[in-house]
Amino acid sequence: MQDLVGRLTALDPDASETLKVIAYFDTLNAGGAGLDGLLRGAAVLSGVVAGAERRGRTTRYSPRGLHVTDTEIHRSLQRTTRSGSVWLERVGPPHANDEMILERLGLAVDLAEARRNPEGALETALDAGTPVSERAKALARLRVRPNARIRLIATATDAPVMSAPSTVMPTRFGILRATLDLTGELAPTEPAGIGPRLNAERAPESWEGAVIAYRLTDPKSPVVDATDIGALLILAQAYDPREPHDDVRALAALDPRSADIARVLVESDSVRSAAARLGMHHSTMQAKHESLTRALGYDPRTITGHARYIAAALLLRLSDPF
Repeated sequence: MQDLVGRLTALDPDASETLKVIAYFDTLNAGGAGLDGLLRGAAVLSGVVAGAERRGRTTRYSPRGLHVTDTEIHRSLQRTTRSGSVWLERVGPPHANDEMILERLGLAVDLAEARRNPEGALETALDAGTPVSERAKALARLRVRPNARIRLIATATDAPVMSAPSTVMPTRFGILRATLDLTGELAPTEPAGIGPRLNAERAPESWEGAVIAYRLTDPKSPVVDATDIGALLILAQAYDPREPHDDVRALAALDPRSADIARVLVESDSVRSAAARLGMHHSTMQAKHESLTRALGYDPRTITGHARYIAAALLLRLSDPF
């Protein structure tokens, strides 16, 4: 690394220090340097320990090119990367080129990560239409065993990128960002849908669950876990919002006030308690109950009607404009 700095200086002694930093990392990138080589280079250039955190694993190198293992980490400057973060550990005020070194280090780490872990691998792993053998190869490129337990997280495309493999995916509900959670401990920025935790070979199932969970988020439930949807997830997966069921159409046709009354009727123990919750007279609520039964085509207070209402309400949310 020191030799490379010397060669750059010899080639162009008049070049600014900034250009030398850029040329330095360009040379490392062109040579296919990995994370360790990039950190060693940053440490040499800055004269202090350089570190990186990638998917929960921390790596640090000293200016002498030695691996640093002590537990005390002083991040004087830090930069977020697609897979984690990088930093310099300088005590005292930053030097003139620290920001540039850190910027180029972050870009170089992202480039190295793209070579090692291209987004195409995750796209392939999540594509249910791709042969199992091809998805297995994609998982291998991601360094994930087929039987490893994983879950997918769905977020908006402009949501902050988490420290994990991610890519933008087209879905039947629009374009979303897919993030592969290998630990089950990622805390996504709201709103987010979390897929069920399954073996990695079933990643497409977890992704579909995450997408449905994302569609069910609202201000009251900004993060929805598909596991909490239970057996209704199977119904949601089979539903095509382009062809709404008659129960969904009937529920969607209700005016906001009637829809609210229907919801309270289903949630309450009796018609009388529903009337009390809404501040209505019992006889008025009884008449509204009968009217809703005619409009929906079933009585939402019977066992079967209750199930139909719950299913229709879930599917209606999947039918709403994205």
